[in-house]
Amino acid sequence: MTATPIGNARDITLRALDVLGECDLVAAEDTRVSAKLLALHGLSRPLTAYNDHNGVRERPKLLARLKHGARIALISDAGTPLISDPGFKLVREAVAEGIPVHAIPGPSATLTALALGGLPTDRFFFAGFLPTKPGERESALAELANISATLIFFESANRLAASLTQMVAVLGDRPAAVARELTKLHEEVRRSTLARLAEQYAGELAPKGEVTILVGPPGTRAVDTRRLDALLDKALPFMPVRAAAELIAEALSLPRKDVYRRALEKKTDDA
Repeated sequence: MTATPIGNARDITLRALDVLGECDLVAAEDTRVSAKLLALHGLSRPLTAYNDHNGVRERPKLLARLKHGARIALISDAGTPLISDPGFKLVREAVAEGIPVHAIPGPSATLTALALGGLPTDRFFFAGFLPTKPGERESALAELANISATLIFFESANRLAASLTQMVAVLGDRPAAVARELTKLHEEVRRSTLARLAEQYAGELAPKGEVTILVGPPGTRAVDTRRLDALLDKALPFMPVRAAAELIAEALSLPRKDVYRRALEKKTDDA
């Protein structure tokens, strides 16, 4: 009696294929997508839909089959099941009934984005999908503003530009990355600041596919290096390095040691 979550992706593991080939039923987010996956690997298994829309109705049926010894594989259209989808409710109730549950690790958009984003990976906070209403979204972002970790969000492509703009307003202009269609054919990652990414996506048509946003932790405020260098160029010919660094650090609200280090580099380059 086992329910097994499996990531439905192009780079499916051999272990996942073994489980799919031996299970009695595949519970899928979209049976049409999963039927293509099975056919691609020469598998034929009974399929049933399990998703946000029918979860309340289908869970008792799936649990009843599990209690009678059926082996059910729970898969999703993309990424890892149970991450921001209704699969966790099925697992929660299966565990409560004493039914064994096993996970077959597969592609994860959260960890893949973290590996590609170029932001700190020692601490991260997965916030899932933000609320769709602007006021509720602002409140949710405000609650996350002081978390000392890289923030990870899922977002609808149609709301991407609006969400990035609101992140700038609430979180400040931090380093960020937008990852799209991770582990798939048209994978794309853009790395910049929140403000620049918001400006880019506001001037384009909404992208296609699954979107993951990464935002750097507080204190990783994006530095406008061009403005910093321009001010140093004006100050250094007339002021000692330390005095110029302290003055400009205060004006730009930057760490003094970082500005001082850059001032020393410029002084060396100009020598």
